[in-house]
Amino acid sequence: MSWQMASLLLLGGSTVLLFIGLPVAFSFVAINIVGAIVFLGGDAGLNQMVRNSAASVLNFSLTPIPLFVLMGEVLFHTGLAIKVIDGIERLVRQVPGRLAVVAVVAGTVFSAISGSTIATTAMLGSLMLPVMLSRGYNPKMAVGPIMAIGAVDMLIPPSALTVLLGSLSGISISKLLIGGVVPGLILSVAFVGYIVLRAKMNPALAPPTPIAEEHGWKKYELLFKYVLPLVSIFVVVVGAMSGGIATPTESAALGAIATMALAIAYRALTWDALMKSLRGTVVISAMILFIILGATTFSQILSFSGATSGIVSAIFNQGLTPFQILLGMLLILIFLGVFVDQVSMMLITLPVFMPIVDRLQIDLIWFGVLYLICMQLGLLLPPHGLLLMTMKGVAPPQVTWAHIFMGVVPYIAMSVLLLGLILGVPAIATWLPHVLG
Repeated sequence: MSWQMASLLLLGGSTVLLFIGLPVAFSFVAINIVGAIVFLGGDAGLNQMVRNSAASVLNFSLTPIPLFVLMGEVLFHTGLAIKVIDGIERLVRQVPGRLAVVAVVAGTVFSAISGSTIATTAMLGSLMLPVMLSRGYNPKMAVGPIMAIGAVDMLIPPSALTVLLGSLSGISISKLLIGGVVPGLILSVAFVGYIVLRAKMNPALAPPTPIAEEHGWKKYELLFKYVLPLVSIFVVVVGAMSGGIATPTESAALGAIATMALAIAYRALTWDALMKSLRGTVVISAMILFIILGATTFSQILSFSGATSGIVSAIFNQGLTPFQILLGMLLILIFLGVFVDQVSMMLITLPVFMPIVDRLQIDLIWFGVLYLICMQLGLLLPPHGLLLMTMKGVAPPQVTWAHIFMGVVPYIAMSVLLLGLILGVPAIATWLPHVLG
């Protein structure tokens, strides 16, 4: 079978199954069975597929995923995340669009102690959106910042999707986690600047509301009692990795232990909260690991069939420059983000993209951060962005799909600008990992 037909069967078949609504994991398992029979040789191929699948999920580098998920689940179910919001709200003064600014700042802090974009968006949406709407905020002005900062969660460690990307692509997980910090903070600052400027130009979008000014210890009480201790978890995770003290897995374990210890110290970790956190962790982690089980074998079959080498050779025979090829890959990722979820994007593209990246000798951390930003864009792109659906699920009935789609547009534009900036100035993504590494 030619590489063109193999590509059509494997890549085309998996894409069709995803588009008709079959779950990601089942889509790739189904294609793997067909590929094993056709390319690996009947029963022997199926046996090899089973062995490869088992080996893929026994990879020690995947251990941080359930640990990062557990951190976010504990913070969510114990109510400590709400304390973070309250502490930040006391610190933010009366600025235009104050509540939207509080959502962005609180979301940034929560991103540093949680590994789940959905959890961040759902929590901020359910807690802050009703308050903003009751105070006269335009629905578009209210929902946009919450969804946008939820997507930034993917860039700032700990991030389960970043660990998954590093594991599937062979990029250093610790450096990739650290590489997302500066771009994530740039986006957060840009979001705050946009909100203040927009609300100042048109106060009707975010009417100012009187706030009770706290003074003395009362103003900083929650900061010292909750915000700083919880943010110290971020310092533990990143510091242990960047200092060479611990591997990403060991750093994730330290972060999970620190989260549990703080929850116990605050007397917030009840038996019910613990059980909910563990159940949530098992469900999310099992889903991710089952997807990895199919992904690794898919990549091997794609390579064995000759499709990978054929596609790579065809691209290089076009006479394109390395920058044009890189730009084409990023455009493909953004296009896929409109239709499929982030994990599907990785499974479809990484088996083809990584050989191209290796052949072009592109900096892996730079490429990894660009890839993360494209996935972050996919969370926000209408009509199927995961965070758009999450927001609709927690929003009051008066918030329509039109509000959600229009509210997120400025933040998509800022993310695209950041993508272009990092394309032109790679040091934004690579500086911190190289300094700390």
